[in-house]
Amino acid sequence: MPLATINGTTIHFKTSGTGVPIIFIHPPLLTNANFSYQHAELSDQFQVVTFDIRGHGRSQSFDGHLTYELIAEDIKQLMDYLHIDKAFIAGYSTGGSIAMQALLTYPERFLGGILISAMSEASHFTLKNRIRLAAGLSRWKWANRLLMLAIAWGNADSRLTFRKLLQGAKQGSARNIQQYYQYSLDYNCTNELKSIEAPILLLYGEKDRQFRRYYHKIQQQLRHYELILLPNHKHQLPTKASFELNDEIRKWILAVTTEATNNKHLEAFDPSMLQNEQPQEAQHSYD
Repeated sequence: MPLATINGTTIHFKTSGTGVPIIFIHPPLLTNANFSYQHAELSDQFQVVTFDIRGHGRSQSFDGHLTYELIAEDIKQLMDYLHIDKAFIAGYSTGGSIAMQALLTYPERFLGGILISAMSEASHFTLKNRIRLAAGLSRWKWANRLLMLAIAWGNADSRLTFRKLLQGAKQGSARNIQQYYQYSLDYNCTNELKSIEAPILLLYGEKDRQFRRYYHKIQQQLRHYELILLPNHKHQLPTKASFELNDEIRKWILAVTTEATNNKHLEAFDPSMLQNEQPQEAQHSYD
């Protein structure tokens, strides 16, 4: 996967497929490997773009302070580097907070947002305690190793996925991982969400009980959204519910772009970017 100098640092990214672009954002400690199934299953019809956040995976470590605003700027400049004028932006878990920040900061660059098990704030004591614990563990080499094992295992649907996620986690900067966790404790964009004009897809696991409060908070603020709860699934949707997740993403983007084209709301959208044939059933694979 290629490296590029973006916004004063080296960013590791992957792009596959052609068509309407979708940019995926991972949570702390994990890397773009979290979205291998999205590359495998969506790139037949869309351009799938993933990257390692500063100090994560193979992206360069960062001596300054990692903020969501900085990461949003990195995303915009990565889009410029890839000659992407507009894209859908998708964030998983804490990565969803960054997706919201990008939508708020650069609304002209995004066709819509896809929020996967996301939150606009960490307001419940249980979640805040979990984030504080992760931030604390990431400070110590031995504890950080345990954290990597736990996060990689929790997001893995197989031993192969576990090895890939753990391998990427080991390459990150403990300092930058800790900063990512720490910033999420005080971040809150809930009241700003009412200014988002773009359509939003909310995707949550039906059994992800802790995050019910968060999709309720988000949907109360948004103007244009669709909420989908995936039955019998919890939080880790990109890996453990990839077929269902990707199917909902595919259907929603096609509906949004078709409606927008018919209503001439997306001047920059080229209908020829969409393929006419029906996608073949995708198979899980890691490259």
